[in-house]
Amino acid sequence: MSAQSTPIHIHPLEALKKNPFVLAPMAGITDHAFRSFMKKLDASVVVTELVSATGIEYKSQRTMALMSFDETQRPIGIQLFGEDPEIMARGAQVAEAQGADFVDVNFGCPVPKVVKKGAGSAMMKDLPLMEKVLSSMVKSVKIPVTIKIRTGWEQNARNAVDVCKLAHDVGITWVAIHGRTRAAGYSGHADWDFISEVKAKSKIPILGNGDILTPQKAVSRLKESGCDGVLIGRGALKNPLIFADALSLWKGEELRTDLKRNYAGIFKELNEAIRAHSSEHITNIQLKKFASWFSTGYEGSSAFRKSIFQLKNNDEVLSCALDFFGSIGDIEQADTSEDNFLMGGHG
Repeated sequence: MSAQSTPIHIHPLEALKKNPFVLAPMAGITDHAFRSFMKKLDASVVVTELVSATGIEYKSQRTMALMSFDETQRPIGIQLFGEDPEIMARGAQVAEAQGADFVDVNFGCPVPKVVKKGAGSAMMKDLPLMEKVLSSMVKSVKIPVTIKIRTGWEQNARNAVDVCKLAHDVGITWVAIHGRTRAAGYSGHADWDFISEVKAKSKIPILGNGDILTPQKAVSRLKESGCDGVLIGRGALKNPLIFADALSLWKGEELRTDLKRNYAGIFKELNEAIRAHSSEHITNIQLKKFASWFSTGYEGSSAFRKSIFQLKNNDEVLSCALDFFGSIGDIEQADTSEDNFLMGGHG
């Protein structure tokens, strides 16, 4: 996406009123191609992968590529991480110049290489610095600034309510909360009771996140928590129809039968999106990953995954995937919600 002089911005909060189901940012997953793909399948707001503000500062080509998007993805947020208020503010200005609808700040990532620099979820231990970072960013741009956090650094220091008050006071648009502490990583279950408590005590819009693996769970968590929206991450990787189904259920409509289990057709569209934005090598990796995740819970998926990862040619990968998904028919996907499905690495 090149810089635009007059970008047409869509306010993310307005989008939530029509569709409260947001595609959670996931490192190595929610790239340009996957965001475009999920928007076609009724994802509401989408957010880029984690982008280093320092990388933007040094004009890293790899970093700048992570910020790529197109008009079909609006409203689109660019997610930044970092610990220096001035560098974060300049990063926000670059995101605004790129035409992003909003800037999201990651205070949830638990990965050691991010945390050891004081960024990601480490910022939840230093609220004065968090306030400086956010104040600097809000003052530097005209577009909304949102944040993603965890419930706290550890169980006896769950300070999400304090963070939400701080965020409200400096002019943040919403706070998305992953229902685990940094110490918990991705173990156990997301604490939605705690998310509900934070929502009840906060003046700022709250989005909940964690363990939403079915459309039914997406709708029930939204209603029970009182949140303004929910973020869905891993659930979209085993069921790309989760947004379309959740939106239909939320509206009280019939599920979209035109999409139901047409995984072969859906995978063809994903293939086209990936090939349009990726090298042959990256396309190979992405096709194999998504084919494996989409196959989760179907009979024969284990053998399918083993065979597809032995293929080197992208056309062969696509053919193998289409054969498998074409064989599914009306078979129901097994419930794998208790499995450690794709745990780790996304904040």
